[in-house]
Amino acid sequence: MNEANLNDILKTDWDRIEQMTNDEIDTSDIPPLDDEFFANATLRMPKTKVSVTLHVDSDLVKWYQSQNEDFHKLIDAALKMYADARR
Repeated sequence: MNEANLNDILKTDWDRIEQMTNDEIDTSDIPPLDDEFFANATLRMPKTKVSVTLHVDSDLVKWYQSQNEDFHKLIDAALKMYADARR
């Protein structure tokens, strides 16, 4: 992912999506889940988060805060993309 991809996340019209009913959601491209699927399924629990304290430029924090009220999730996503690109 690059910076343009990260910005695309912010273009989602969540208000419109939240107002949609189940009947308005197009699920035609999702195959049905049969017994074989569940027999082979693996439970994956989310990784736990670790609280850290770090020093970040104030202008950077202000920018992330202006993007989204859950700005810490955006910072987490950016750090993951950076680390994944260098693994």
